[in-house]
Amino acid sequence: MLPIGIGAVALVGFTASIGRLRSVFGRQPAVGRPWMWIGPGLVLIAVVSHAAATDWSTWQPEQILLLALLGVCVGLAEELATRGRAVQMARGAGHSERFVMVASSLLFALMPVTNVLSGMKLSTVFLTVVYTFGFSVCMYLVMRLTGTIWSAIVLHALTDPATFLASGGVDEAVTHHTGGWSVLASAATILMIVFSLVAVFLVREDRRAPAHV
Repeated sequence: MLPIGIGAVALVGFTASIGRLRSVFGRQPAVGRPWMWIGPGLVLIAVVSHAAATDWSTWQPEQILLLALLGVCVGLAEELATRGRAVQMARGAGHSERFVMVASSLLFALMPVTNVLSGMKLSTVFLTVVYTFGFSVCMYLVMRLTGTIWSAIVLHALTDPATFLASGGVDEAVTHHTGGWSVLASAATILMIVFSLVAVFLVREDRRAPAHV
């Protein structure tokens, strides 16, 4: 949590130093269509399902608190870098919202590629990249629909701790877990990935949000 927290503070400080703090965290035009809510809705279903599938008796209160703080640090740092600065720069360059969505999501999705250096299997890295791209598209959509990056930060901050708690640890996978809630979480995740790929073609070029100033 500590290095990610330091990174989040550094990103906030850098954004403030270039005078973009208000434009990133302030209100944006809420532009979207009803179908876009499907993506964030599937993410929320996965979060709730993971929470319901968690064996809370195996966790100490301080562990839950630390995982919650980790989620906040991750949500703030990663959303500020991708849904904040990356989206802001792409919009400022005059790109369409489709380009903004795909480019910022690819940036987010490529972050786990560095896990190859730590010995992670290429197949696992590939699946992680696919998942993170789908998740990133949903974070972009919830920010666009609500007109604030805070909605993406909060939903992101809930997702990682819920997954860790359900799996039993930060480095544990949830794919081997069984039970109704776990199945629902897995189904929601798969549907989220499929939805995100379809969304790439559905997002209209002419519904672009104004560039940040």
